[in-house]
Parts: sequence; C-alpha cells; structure tokens
Amino acid sequence: MLIDTHCHLDLEAFDADRDEVLVRAAAAGVRAILNPSLNLSSSAKIVELAAAHATVFAAVGVHPNDSTGWIEGSAAELSELAGHSKVVAIGEIGLDYYWEKAPRALQQRVFEDQLELAAKLELPVIVHNREASADVLEMLLDWQAELLRLGSPLADRPGVLHSFSGDQAMAEAAVASHFYVGLTGPLTFKNARDLQQLAAGLPLDYLLVETDSPYLSPHPQRGQRNEPAKVRLVTEKLAELKGTSLSEVAAATSANAERLFRFGVRQ
Repeated sequence: MLIDTHCHLDLEAFDADRDEVLVRAAAAGVRAILNPSLNLSSSAKIVELAAAHATVFAAVGVHPNDSTGWIEGSAAELSELAGHSKVVAIGEIGLDYYWEKAPRALQQRVFEDQLELAAKLELPVIVHNREASADVLEMLLDWQAELLRLGSPLADRPGVLHSFSGDQAMAEAAVASHFYVGLTGPLTFKNARDLQQLAAGLPLDYLLVETDSPYLSPHPQRGQRNEPAKVRLVTEKLAELKGTSLSEVAAATSANAERLFRFGVRQ
C-alpha cells in the first residue's frame, strides 16, 4: 500500500474527473492522499474535499507565492480550519525566490508566522523551497531547536521538505533535525543523477513519496497530467535506487507518512 503525501486534488485540472482519479489511485494501491493548500480560500475547499473522501487528508496554509494575501486574522482562520479531524499538517508553506511573487522579507514573515502556528497546534509542516535553500534551512533548524527547548513532541516530527531540490548537505542537516525528505517525479528523470544519488544515500526511515499532482509527472509519462496513482512510479524508482523491493519501500514510506502525519489519530 502507498501514500501520496502531496497532491493538489482541489485544482481545476481535476474538476472533470476527480472521482475517477481517486478510483485509479485506489486501484494502484494508494490508501491515503494528502492535499496541501496554497492560500486561505483553497484551505477551506480542501478541508471540505477531505471530509467528503475517506482516503483524502488536508493540510492548511499559505504558499509563499500567495504571501501578499496574508493579513491580520489569517493565522486565526487557519487555526480554526486546522481543528477539523482530517487536517494533519500546516502547508504548503516556505520560501520561493524563483518567482518572486512576494517580497522576500514578506515571505519570511509569513513563513515564520505559520511555523509559530504549527508549533502552537502541534502539527507538522509541509515546506516549499525554490531557490531559497539557505534561508529555508536556517529558519527550519532554528524553529526545530526551539521546539526541542520547549519540550514539544513536534520536535521529533517537525515536517517534510516537499519535492526536495536542495543539496546533500541540506538533506543531511534536515534529517539530523528529524525532518523528512519528499521525493517526486523528477527522481525518475534520466538527467536527475544528483537527486538519485542523494536519495540512494539517505536513510529510508526519513523518505516520503509524493506526486505534487497535477505537476511533475514521472517518467515515462513526463509532461502529462500527474495524478496520485503515479506515486507508484516514484516508489519503484526509489526501490531501484535502494536495491530493494517495491513492497519494502512502499511499506517504509507509508510507515514514515503515518509517523509524521498520524492519519489514523486524526480521523
């Protein structure tokens, strides 16, 4: 059984066949799907979607590219939504210095506000990072150190670096502070040797498999719309890199997802 720990089922790309996508996911052995949000309005929609489907879970948060929508009261609104039993994380949050859709200082403040909210609610974070590795890592390590100082149980499961794009040093520092590393379709790309080498060397106990649907469809379906059923292709590639079986990697990454997000506890 597989768990897709990052999929945007709420997006328009799935409006025509969302139910069929879920049926195909189940047929492929996907027993849980985590849908992070991008802004406040999508957070509410995603909670409704999760409530309507047994296998779908939600994360609520504001993506760095939507940081300009963060206002007084946003944290309170997210906190209220996070009270739903199907909400298992705060996300997708972080920093994006590639698109520059919000000033960096504002992105950092919104990221910090949501890290504080996650600590308060004792919910792990789903972290977006694009060309901002140094700042993302510094903020996360400072936050996790504060969780440790306060004796928070979240310090042992603070979150995941979604669709990991950093280097070996970043991955090792994150894992040393109990963050998980999320692997998506690019792991299967023929030119992704650095990412493949990194994934092969990281401890399996700290790896998660994701699709980031409808984006990042894995080889050999690169360029097509992605969907949760294709998380199997990412898992197969990870098993190949680890020199082990699909069933072993599926079991390990699913156990990791359960340990981080506690799907069973939140239902």
